[in-house]
Amino acid sequence: MSATTSNITLNPEALELFKIISQYGRINVEKLTTISTFNRGKVEFLISHLVEKGLVKRNDKIEERYVLTETGKQAAVHGLIERRILDLVKKEDKFSIQKLNERLKSVDKKEINVGIGLLKRANVIAISKGIISVLKPDMDFNFELQSCLEELSKGKTIINDKCARELLKRGLVRKEETKIIELEAVKKYEEVKERIHIIEGITKLTPSLLRTGEWRKKSFKDYNLSVSPPIYYSGRKQPYAQFIDEVKQKLVAMGFREMRGPIVELEFWNFDALFQAQDHPAREWSDVYRIAFPTEGKLPKAEYVSNVKAAHENGYNTGSKGWQYKWDPKKAARLILRAQGTSVSARTLVGLKIPSKYFSISRCYRPDEVDATHLSEFNQVEGIVADPSLTFRDLLGILETFALDIAGAEECVFKPDYYPFTEPSVELSVKDPVLGRVEFGGAGIFRPEVTKPFGIDVPVIAWGLGIDRLFMVKYGIKDIRELFSHKLSWLRTAKMI
Repeated sequence: MSATTSNITLNPEALELFKIISQYGRINVEKLTTISTFNRGKVEFLISHLVEKGLVKRNDKIEERYVLTETGKQAAVHGLIERRILDLVKKEDKFSIQKLNERLKSVDKKEINVGIGLLKRANVIAISKGIISVLKPDMDFNFELQSCLEELSKGKTIINDKCARELLKRGLVRKEETKIIELEAVKKYEEVKERIHIIEGITKLTPSLLRTGEWRKKSFKDYNLSVSPPIYYSGRKQPYAQFIDEVKQKLVAMGFREMRGPIVELEFWNFDALFQAQDHPAREWSDVYRIAFPTEGKLPKAEYVSNVKAAHENGYNTGSKGWQYKWDPKKAARLILRAQGTSVSARTLVGLKIPSKYFSISRCYRPDEVDATHLSEFNQVEGIVADPSLTFRDLLGILETFALDIAGAEECVFKPDYYPFTEPSVELSVKDPVLGRVEFGGAGIFRPEVTKPFGIDVPVIAWGLGIDRLFMVKYGIKDIRELFSHKLSWLRTAKMI
């Protein structure tokens, strides 16, 4: 006979859960777990029993929701940067860019430039000789976008597609996917309570039951092996930290030795020793973090300083003309936060043994605008190999190993590039099905102007790759900020190959 005409057998726990579902009519598993006295695993087991009896219907769906990033939270409270700029400029005539920077001194200059660019492209403002004028004073610019941010800050998780695309693009929100299990009462408890038969099921045979034969009179509780058991999270290493350790182990196994250098670095090692001219744009305050106190450090051995100076001014004994300017030791002595891991390679050139090969995984700092592929602090994996027999093809082979074996990409692409300290130079990128084309970094053969000042007269191949991006490609992560997330859902469940 069917369940609609016969008695329905339930154990007391299933009956308790059925009463709650019947009372609500429709409820999700998360809420049901908090209301009932059972854990998640027990709830799912009992649900399967109720579904089998035809009392409850289960619907599984994936729900997308949008969550504010830290930058998004700031914009929700203080306003989008373009709206803040417009509000300031509307209040005064002849508002200069200099005054704007002073009023928004707590805001990154690049973010201010983004806001100005958005307003100019929309013809809301015009700029002439450093003075900003408002063309559309009555326009409430990006009101809808601001409203979406404020709604998310109040707990809303769904916004319209247009806002979502723009906020994702600007790194103000991130998208999360959550599995939702919804339960619906097919029958109300009041409708079937007369036909419910309560059974006390036992879960195990004891010696006493077997000895006395009482087991023949007992009802055994059903087991559903398809139900997930309760999840218990044990301690584990942070997934990205584990990946870095694995990369180190692979490089050591390939015969590389680890090199180290300080985070607070002299511009001498970060730029000058790498033949990067003192008027190079990458040395401006907008591209490096300068140390406020002390502002200068001690330069290395006078012989090396003199040789590097000569390389910049006239090419030293390399056959080149150098950069043809007067080199300033005070600029070289300035202290910054390490902007590139190649500074560690430059330090290692002092007393470098031939042949030898070294690697470093270095923390670097640049005032970049934070988005899905950029951070203001990041990791680089650096390496140098010195040997008289080296060729450019050897370098390409090492880069291919990083792209295919370490990052797990299916295809890598080499493209000619330019760096002040290598020639020839190459850019390494990969094609990823999730992220699209991802640039890993650059490499090349050190120029003589880099190696000869330190007494090295053999080829030295060098590379510097974004190990953060290697990890993203290997594990299909779309947003670089996830690598340093405190989200327990990712930290607990990230699968490491």
